[in-house]
Amino acid sequence: MTSTHWFLAISALVVLAAFAYLYAVTWIESRQAQQLESKQPYASTTGSESRKAVVYFSRSGNTALAARHVAKRLDAQLFSLEAPDYELGMAGLAKAVKDANARRSQPEVLPDITPRTIELTPFDTVWLGSPVWLYSPAPPIWAFVEHNRFDGQHVVLFNTFNSHIGEDYIAKFKAKVMARGAKSFEHRHVLRGRMTQQLTPEQMLQAIDDEWFGEQARP
Repeated sequence: MTSTHWFLAISALVVLAAFAYLYAVTWIESRQAQQLESKQPYASTTGSESRKAVVYFSRSGNTALAARHVAKRLDAQLFSLEAPDYELGMAGLAKAVKDANARRSQPEVLPDITPRTIELTPFDTVWLGSPVWLYSPAPPIWAFVEHNRFDGQHVVLFNTFNSHIGEDYIAKFKAKVMARGAKSFEHRHVLRGRMTQQLTPEQMLQAIDDEWFGEQARP
């Protein structure tokens, strides 16, 4: 084979490997979403006078489950963010990877989310939930921070993730939140593990109880 043939063969293998990876991750995410759909530990009711809010973005449902559990523990108002570009499926996954990578050099480029703003003034504590994509909180939660203020509030970022979190990204997220008026910030996270060896939903919720709430979570 000539060098050109070798190059084409290797390029084809790389493309096939990338496609296989995206397909495998998409299949796992879809299965997770189906399993988590029926697990609804909490849904906040309108008219609540709680001074705590939980705002979250979730793609496959793991962060949504964590957010509902946190809201239940805190008796908090619960708000879900939607980002149509990142819906389940290979196209949404490819877009998620592309945008997460682009944020490294173009942090000002943010996705469309719904709702863009939430009236947060009634709350003294705001929990912001997001998965971790390429070591950083996912772009939709960055977009939410960009479009909202947290004047005088305590903000808690919480993440579910598979492998690693970049502490530099958490520091940047804190700086952004504080610049939007927050009085204090903290970060909580739960490691679910690699795609093929993850915590079960029940184990994840137990880890949240043990690591985030401790004695408060016990009967």
